[in-house]
Amino acid sequence: MKLAQLETPCLVLDEAKLERNVARMRARLDRLGVALRPHLKTAKSIDVARRVLRRPDDPITVSTLKEAEYFFGHGVRDILYAVGLTPNKFEHVSALRRRGARLSVILDNIDAADALAAHARKAGDRIPVLIEIDCDGHRSGIAPGERALLEVGRALAEGGCELRGVMTHAGNSYNQDCVEGIKAMAIQERDAVVDSARALRDAGLPCPVVSVGSTPTATFAEDLAGVSEVRAGVYMFCDLVMAGIGVCTLDDIAVSVLGTVVGHQREKGWIIVDAGWMAMSRDRGTMKQKTDQGYGIVCDAQGRPWPELIMTDANQEHGILALRPDARGCLPDLPVGALVRILPNHACATGAQHPAYQVVRGAAQEISAVWPRIGGW
Repeated sequence: MKLAQLETPCLVLDEAKLERNVARMRARLDRLGVALRPHLKTAKSIDVARRVLRRPDDPITVSTLKEAEYFFGHGVRDILYAVGLTPNKFEHVSALRRRGARLSVILDNIDAADALAAHARKAGDRIPVLIEIDCDGHRSGIAPGERALLEVGRALAEGGCELRGVMTHAGNSYNQDCVEGIKAMAIQERDAVVDSARALRDAGLPCPVVSVGSTPTATFAEDLAGVSEVRAGVYMFCDLVMAGIGVCTLDDIAVSVLGTVVGHQREKGWIIVDAGWMAMSRDRGTMKQKTDQGYGIVCDAQGRPWPELIMTDANQEHGILALRPDARGCLPDLPVGALVRILPNHACATGAQHPAYQVVRGAAQEISAVWPRIGGW
């Protein structure tokens, strides 16, 4: 099938770029001597996972229990559910574990630790738990050096759970504007969990796993001594946010949204396409970067960017393509029916708008496969 035969909007995945991105991250972490536990919240597809995992039983990270169910159903056993656990999910976790999933969870406070330990005792299941560490003030976690770390650790280890270790996510790495800033964040991320692991061990508590995770820090970390695994996910596809902070180039971006020109507002310099924010998402992650990419960079049907052309605005089902405000070129002649591919700001958010990947490979950019993906919780 050719791209022109598809109904638009739809999500296109360049398989060769995916494979290249995956190989680059694997090689980098191999050099650093640390294991990869890929985060599959971006991909949400077993077909993508099979290109990422070296072996079917390699460890993975997920962001929802629906993802855990899905990947477990496809034979993946070693799963970290990397969102703070709440009591209304305890039974779901236990049900997955009774069926054979080696599912571990995270939390960051004594209330959750006490509640989970009580559930674990009742269920007769030493649920493995990692304590979330806040390495940068970005979101959840216990700050390094806080007394709560040992309190939570003891509540888990002595209360009926398996204290598996510590984990963190350097979310602030996405806000850096230079490679040196990301490298500094990688050091900060590493030190936060390594120091926390040492504090637990010094107190006589187990801490076999020391886990970090973000694509920017994984890309630029130079020393991961003391770290046992890296969780990263968006590196598989890359996106404009990653390109804006130097993690990738535009040519590394493996996903795009295929849209069709439906009309023009020539006096305004607009080209209207059938891909609005329902296809691209509302994510405007490049807005605070040096170059604002609007809702995405516009490419031709083969994925080659049109000079200075971006999606400047979006309605639910309509996207507005226009030249950048400071552009010196001319608007391309794109007649009604012309196909465009739009590179997304945030691959996770854009992917979540679509039920499947239309997979292309080779110069002809013909559809070689359709890979379903899941959504929701």
